[in-house]
Amino acid sequence: MPIPAHLQTREQFTAAYDNLSVIAEADSVVAALRERSQAFHAAHACVADVPYGPGPRQVYDWYPARGEDPASAPVLVFIHGGYWQARDKRDFCCVGAGPLAAGLHLVMAEYTLAPRASVPEMVAEIGQLLDALSAHPVLGGQAGRGQRLVLSGHSAGGHLAAMHRGHGAVAGVLAISGLFDLEPIRRGALNDALGLDEAQVADCSPQSRVGPGAPTVLAVGGAELPELQRQSREYAEALRESGQVTRLIELAGANHLSILAELESREGVLLAEALALVERARR
Repeated sequence: MPIPAHLQTREQFTAAYDNLSVIAEADSVVAALRERSQAFHAAHACVADVPYGPGPRQVYDWYPARGEDPASAPVLVFIHGGYWQARDKRDFCCVGAGPLAAGLHLVMAEYTLAPRASVPEMVAEIGQLLDALSAHPVLGGQAGRGQRLVLSGHSAGGHLAAMHRGHGAVAGVLAISGLFDLEPIRRGALNDALGLDEAQVADCSPQSRVGPGAPTVLAVGGAELPELQRQSREYAEALRESGQVTRLIELAGANHLSILAELESREGVLLAEALALVERARR
């Protein structure tokens, strides 16, 4: 993926990916998202901090589906963002309001953050999570149930989701405001904690690893930074050129945080896309 010519210095790369800089009263928006998530968690049954590995952050929260047949209910796995070095699954769990209302199981994934873990290690952890979910007595894809797991993520979580398009448990990927080429990240201040080198960029950039995988929906907001929009557009193009089923949605007026409302709402566009991915896999 060619880097725009106007990005030259470390300071320019840093500014080009400073998502909160273009959101009015961003701190208040983040605080409100966290408050809604705390209320959501308190109001819903949850099997909390289920381990999928030995590490303290190698856990997930499972909010069971409310339908009459939980063994066949679709599963939405959500991976939070934070540029691989911040946030927690409980900061974002309110996005599960829409999926639960639609009869899905909700899995809020956690993973080890930088600098304690490298990006390749985070990618491997999500693979471990998917392996564990595949063997889960309710969430797994046992005979007769078909593929029913949609792997979703926001920002850095969108990157981690895209890296696992080819996992056998995944019926579809919904990557929201994702990062698909890590080279610009390597060149800015975000890399101080990540420590990405050229080899890791090549190995862990979905843009350079396009291959067979699940149908993929890419969503980005019209009020997001140009680099976030470019990354989604160019990754969608790469998937199409490789013959992969993909869909790009640009949500007018949505910024890097408000876009999540389209998953949180029962009538949200992104929830509808997640449900369509499951239905496509079952046809």
